[in-house]
Formats: sequence, C-alpha cells, structure tokens
Amino acid sequence: MIDYNKREWTRSLFSIRGSMVREISGRVSACAVWAVAVVAVHHLIKSMEIQPTTHMLVGVALGLLLVFRTNASYDRYWEGRRQWGCIINETRNLGRASRTYLSGDRNLLDEIMLWTIAFPQAAMNSLRGSSGLGATAQRLPIAEVEGVLRSGNLPLAVAVQISERLVRARDRGIISDYVAMSLDQNVQLLIDYFGACERIHKTPLPFVYVVHLRRALVLYCFTLPFALVDPYGWWAIPATLLVAYTFFGIEEIGVEIENPFGLDENDLPLERFCETIERDLLELTAGLGPRPGGAVESLQPITGVTS
Repeated sequence: MIDYNKREWTRSLFSIRGSMVREISGRVSACAVWAVAVVAVHHLIKSMEIQPTTHMLVGVALGLLLVFRTNASYDRYWEGRRQWGCIINETRNLGRASRTYLSGDRNLLDEIMLWTIAFPQAAMNSLRGSSGLGATAQRLPIAEVEGVLRSGNLPLAVAVQISERLVRARDRGIISDYVAMSLDQNVQLLIDYFGACERIHKTPLPFVYVVHLRRALVLYCFTLPFALVDPYGWWAIPATLLVAYTFFGIEEIGVEIENPFGLDENDLPLERFCETIERDLLELTAGLGPRPGGAVESLQPITGVTS
C-alpha cells in the first residue's frame, strides 16, 4: 500500500508509482498510433469518418460496465480489509484472555502467544501462495513448526496448535472447561475470518464478464478515431489518447484491487498488520516480567514494527 497525503495534489498528479500508467501504456500507445494512421488516411487518401451516434450510445453502456467493474473490485478490497481488521481484533482478544487465565503457566502462555502471532503470518503467506510463519517460528519447537509447514493449510495447522495448548491447560486444571471453550471460540473466529479472505482470493470476477468488457473496450477505443476524425481533424489523435487512457485506466484499477492480498503497490499492507499483531501480543506478555526462575527472558519482538 502507498501512503500519501490526501491534501497534496502535486505528488498525486505527477506520481507514476501505483498510478497504472506503466500497466496501460502499451494499450494506450497502440490506440494513439492507430488514431494517427486513421487520421492520416482520412486527410491524405480517402474519408474514414463514421456517424458518432452509435459510438455515443456504446460509450454510455461501456461507462456503466466500467463503473460496475470498479465497484465490484472495491467491494472485494474493502471486504478483505474488514476481514483482516477482524483478525487483528480477534488475536488481541485471544491474547488478552490468555494472559488473564493462563498467567499461572508462563511457558504455556508464551507458546499460545507465539502461535497466535504466527497465525496472521501463516494466513498472509497462504493467501500469497507461499509458505512460512515469519520470524516467530524461531522461538517455537522445531518439530512442531516443521509439521505445520508440511500441512496443506498453514492457518488451520496453526489454529490446531493453539487449540491443543488450550486443551493442555484445561487438563492441567489451569482453566475450566467453560474457559477453554470460550478461548477456543476465538480460534474458531480466526479460521472464519481467514476463510472469508480465502473466498475472495479464490473467487475472481466471472470470466465472461471480464472478456466481454475487454472486448468492448478494445472495439470502442480502436473505432473511436473514425467517429472523431471529421469533427476534430488532427485533434482526434489526442482525443483518442485521452479517452483510451481514461477507460483502460479504470479497467486496470479494477484488476489491481480485485485481489487485495498480493504484492501490488495498491494491495493491503499485510506485513504491517502482522507486525501490529506481534507488537500488541508481545506487549501483553512483557507486562508479566520474566518467567519464574529467570530461565528464559521475556518475549521481545524480533522484527521491526511499523505503526
């Protein structure tokens, strides 16, 4: 995600990064070259004009299609952000309750905290088609980490590790059955929120809609010079360039934000979310001081944290 000052117009007007200019430059340039050829033939060889009425009607329909495309993509983007907000809040709830009920067994509490920190890392990597638990994995048992990494669903495997430790706490008499079920409800919600993100990630917009929109865009932009050449003359070239830039840019914006969990410049800052969760949960355990006996130092962040 690109951080910016919403009141700073200069940077917004001239910024290339994140503006889709690179992505659409080839298509827009092709339209401009085609417009040059059409206008040149019209003025030097024979008339190439067509009546603009049909183009006006198609342009209205195309504009509505583009608005729907962008709105559908933004709905997916905002839904992804909402679900990650729920993941952040639920990890805080799980950490807060664990600190309250499990402070009597510091080792078990630290393991639950670390596996909870590992959950968003696992979710982020799973949504990006990679594997890993972040730097937190260095503090967890190697055999358990390797077993989780071999699983087909990283977030689910991490959630199992958290639930197993809740059961262990119940069996040791540290918490009651009711408290164990209450804490495990937080784990269940984490899986639900990740499942919602997975639904967005694995369900793109219907292919037929994308194909029809792109065909209509290409037909409209490459026939536009024929409708503009008579009233605009040589000015039909920059007019075609402007329309192509606008329409192809709107379509590319929809493509950019359709899957908000990737590494594109306008995608959600998942790394920042994971760092926020790590910072908040480690602060909870830091308030308890060192473990009894001072055998192991209290947990401290490994990675740098961005607020």
